[in-house]
Amino acid sequence: MKSELLLALYWMAALGAAVVGCQRAMAFTGWMWRERRLPHLAWCWLAALAAAWAALRMLPLPGSLLAASAVWAVWFRSPLVLSPSPLADWRSRKRWAEINRQGWLHLALAGGSAVFILPFLWLVSTSLKFDDQMKAFPPTFIPTKAVTVRVGGQEAKVFELQRGESLLRVRVLEELPGDRALVLPVEAQDPARAFEAPAGALREVRYFRPRWENYVEALEFLPPEYRRGLVPLWNTVYVTVLSIIGLLLSSSLAAYAFSRLRWPGREVFFVVLLATMMLPAAVTMLPVFLIFRWLGWVDTLRPLWAPAFLGSAFHIFLLRQFFMTIPMELEEAAKIDGCNPFTTYWRIMLPLVKPALAAVTIMAFMGSWNNFMGPLIYINSPQKMPLSYALYLFQGMHGGEQGLLMAAATMMMLPVLLVFFFTQRYFIQGITLTGLKG
Repeated sequence: MKSELLLALYWMAALGAAVVGCQRAMAFTGWMWRERRLPHLAWCWLAALAAAWAALRMLPLPGSLLAASAVWAVWFRSPLVLSPSPLADWRSRKRWAEINRQGWLHLALAGGSAVFILPFLWLVSTSLKFDDQMKAFPPTFIPTKAVTVRVGGQEAKVFELQRGESLLRVRVLEELPGDRALVLPVEAQDPARAFEAPAGALREVRYFRPRWENYVEALEFLPPEYRRGLVPLWNTVYVTVLSIIGLLLSSSLAAYAFSRLRWPGREVFFVVLLATMMLPAAVTMLPVFLIFRWLGWVDTLRPLWAPAFLGSAFHIFLLRQFFMTIPMELEEAAKIDGCNPFTTYWRIMLPLVKPALAAVTIMAFMGSWNNFMGPLIYINSPQKMPLSYALYLFQGMHGGEQGLLMAAATMMMLPVLLVFFFTQRYFIQGITLTGLKG
C-alpha cells in the first residue's frame, strides 16, 4: 500500500512537472514569435526535443517524463535561449506577463479539449482494431495486427525474445506451469530445438494495420430489410430535412411576431412561451403520445417531424432576440415602399438573420439526427427505423463485437461531425450576436 502511494505521488509530480514544462515552452514560443526570431526558435526547439527524446529513451516512466519536463522547464527559461530578455524594461515585462497568462490559458484549454476528444479517439481506434486487440491491457489507441506464421495449416503468433545479445523471433508450442512457455524459433522446423522461456519475456510482434473490414461487416450484419443501412439512413435524412424546414419556418414566424408586430397580450404570451421551457419532457410525453395515437400516426414517421412545424420555445426566443437587434428604420422603409408584414418578414428580415438561422439549423439537425426517444416510443416497423434506433438494435444483436459496434457508431456520428466542423463559424456567430444592438 505504501509503495502504491509513493508511485501515485511520483506520477503526480511527473505530471505537474510536465504541465510546467509545457507552459514554459508555450510562453517561450510566443515570445520568440513576437520578436520574429524564428531561426533561434527552431534550433531551441530541436535541442529541447532531442533532450526529451534522450530522457524518454534512457529512463522508465514516470522518471523519464519527470526528467524531460524538468529539462524543458529549465531550458525554456534559461538566459541562453530566452533572448532578448523579457525583463529588460517595463514594456517587455508587461508583454511577457501577458504571454505567460495566455500560455496557462491555452494549456488549460488544450487539456480540456484532450479530455473531451479522448473518448472519440477511442471510438475511432476501436472501430479499426482486430478482435485480439480489443481486450488488451493496457489498452492501446493504435490499431495493429499480430505477425503470424502458418504451421500445419494454422496461424501461429510470432513473439520476440531477448536471449543473450540476440533478439529471437519465436512461436509458442505449449504453455507450461509456472508462467513459462515452450517456444521454437520461427525459422526452425525441428521440435528438438524448442526450449523453455519465461512467458513474461515474450513480446508479441505486431505491425500497424487498421481493419477497415469492420465497417463493411457492420453494414452486412444488419437485417436484410435494412438494405445495408440505406433504409434507416433515408428515414433519418427524411425526418431531419422536414424537421429543419418546419423549425425554421415556424420559429422564425413566431419570433418575428413577438419582436416586430404589436398585438394585444404579446408580452403575456411570450412569458407563457418561455415558461414551457421549464416543463420536463417526461410531463408531456404521455399526452403527446395520446394525441398522435388519436390521429393514427403511431408507427409512422410523422410524430418525429410534425412537432417541428409548431415551433420550439428556445429557438423562438433565440430568433426573437436577433430580430430585435435590427433597426426599425429598415422595417419602416419597407412599409413606405408598400410591403405588408409577411413581405417584410420574408424579403427584409430573414436575409438579415442568416447567422441565427444557421445556428438554429445546426441545432435542429443535431437534435433530429440523434433523436432516440421519439423512435423508441412511436416506431414499431423495422422499415421505418431511423439510424439512432437501428444502432440500438444493432447493439443488442452484436454487443459482444466491439469493433463492429464502434464502426456503426462512427458511421452514424460522422455526418454530425462534418456538419458541425464546416458550419461552426456560423453557429458561434449566430449565438454570440444574439441580443447585441448594432
